[in-house]
Amino acid sequence: MADQSPLDLFKQALTGASRAIARDAEVEVAWSADVPGAAGNRFRVPLPGRDLPADQVTEARGFADSFALKLRHHNAALHAKSAPPEPIARACYDAIEQVRYEALGANRFGGIKANLDAATEMRTSSDKIVRAQNSSEVPLQTALALLVREALTGEAVPAKAQGGLELVRDFLEEKVGKDFGALAEKLSDQEGFQKLALDMLRELDLTRPTDAPDESDSDSPDDEDGADDDQSGEDENQGEGDPQSAEMAGDMAEGEGEGDDSSDMSSDSEMSEGEPGEDGDASNAPVRPNRPQADVPASSDYKYFTNRFDEEVSAPDLCDAEELDRLRAYLDSQLTGLQGVVTRLANRLQRRLMAQQNRSWDFDMEEGVLDAARLARVIISPGTALSYKVERDVEFKDTIVTLLIDNSGSMRGRPISIAAISADILARTLERCGVKTEILGFTTRAWKGGQSREAWLADGKPQNPGRLNDLRHIIYKQADEPWRRARRNLGLMMREGLLKENIDGEALIWAHSRLLYRPEERRILMVISDGAPVDDSTLSVNSAGYLEAHLRSVIEWIEKVSPVQLVAIGIGHDVTRYYRRAVTIMDVEQLGGTIMEQLAELFEDEKGVKGRGR
Repeated sequence: MADQSPLDLFKQALTGASRAIARDAEVEVAWSADVPGAAGNRFRVPLPGRDLPADQVTEARGFADSFALKLRHHNAALHAKSAPPEPIARACYDAIEQVRYEALGANRFGGIKANLDAATEMRTSSDKIVRAQNSSEVPLQTALALLVREALTGEAVPAKAQGGLELVRDFLEEKVGKDFGALAEKLSDQEGFQKLALDMLRELDLTRPTDAPDESDSDSPDDEDGADDDQSGEDENQGEGDPQSAEMAGDMAEGEGEGDDSSDMSSDSEMSEGEPGEDGDASNAPVRPNRPQADVPASSDYKYFTNRFDEEVSAPDLCDAEELDRLRAYLDSQLTGLQGVVTRLANRLQRRLMAQQNRSWDFDMEEGVLDAARLARVIISPGTALSYKVERDVEFKDTIVTLLIDNSGSMRGRPISIAAISADILARTLERCGVKTEILGFTTRAWKGGQSREAWLADGKPQNPGRLNDLRHIIYKQADEPWRRARRNLGLMMREGLLKENIDGEALIWAHSRLLYRPEERRILMVISDGAPVDDSTLSVNSAGYLEAHLRSVIEWIEKVSPVQLVAIGIGHDVTRYYRRAVTIMDVEQLGGTIMEQLAELFEDEKGVKGRGR
């Protein structure tokens, strides 16, 4: 116990409490820098700071309590059996069920209630309801869940959401307010509770009567009875901790048809709440059609269904100048206190680079610098000619570094802030050293497939279609662009709604192909990511591990065949299972040590790098 940190002790206590609440001795709690979630009895909760700030501790407890209460009080098969097929109705149905099992714990234990309140505050703070200006912008599932929570627990609506909720409160209370009392009476009866919830959804005209035939699932009964029941428990656990889950659900209702049975296979809570449409800014973004998969390893059987909707776009094209300035100011506020880091890192890296430039001299030359060491010969033998020497520098390779940053939804919050700060500091440091730097980002244009998936549906849903989403590859800074001109572009990573899904394999190929066209002799590709590639639409209709297998093949090919040197930085996530050379950081304070050491090693000659390879 003596050698355990406060964070380790807190984790042990949190795990014990979760096991007691869930009544499951096998529950395990792990820290996560990405989206909180759970898979069965494995919980991922937000990582608090090392000094265990009270608010972050309460948030971690809140998510752990929610997952434990779900494990104890929620029957996934029963929930999936009656789930409505309509996207927005399903989102409301899931949200109300989460309120039910959380209320069972909150009404019994004051401590759990306080913890759940903190988790609710965190989820709600990034929901569309806090930015709603009129009733049409309010996510119905969020508003309904907050009203039901208020009725079942007596807890006030989070302050940030009150304005948005008031826009629809009268309408919802008039329609279904009378049902809240009945819900409270059925709190411990999941089947009775969900019947009342479905009645509410019908009163809101969100779903059809239960006796109506459901044509959308008529062609795939196995999906509903088998895959959905099997996956509902796991996927709901993954979705309930997502601060953006309600936002995804509202957006999905705008673009996804009821006949999509694949969405039922891949979701119960978070997954069904994704959107295949755009988040507003993508419709005006330039599209790059028919982009070839340059330099794909020959052995790869990876493919895409269509690339007509993929795009490569510069950061300013996704955001107006005023908003970019505001987002950059927000990023700068997080850089406070780190300005000295830039100078220290640059000095350290410069020393490493200078050490590689081993100077030597050519002696007995007819011109050059007078060789003072040989003047004695002239004095002894006056007829001896003066001796000169010429300094000969070992050629130092021109270098370019590409920073490829994961812009997926799992990076939301602190991880993307760390990534943006990392890119900012590294770009400035390398520029001081005379090394050109390119900063790229990768995500998708939509949740759950977008226009690619719509095209697949329209084509009759052929088997094994390959990648089924619209890629969005973002250029934050070009290699020949000075940092001062591109600095505000990095603020785009802070933009709400930018981060969606991640298809790492194709992003690596894209960044790698850009490097191959550069004239520099040494090319370094540094990937900043938080884990495995994830795209629900692709994974739901292809073989298991489809995207991961492609990523592994691309990495292996680059590391073994390509002249490009590859290194990965894991943000709160160990990426060494994919990359031969990788390092993990949890916060920007670690940049001065591990990252710069890794980068400096890559600048050394190829022989030295191979000698240190793992």
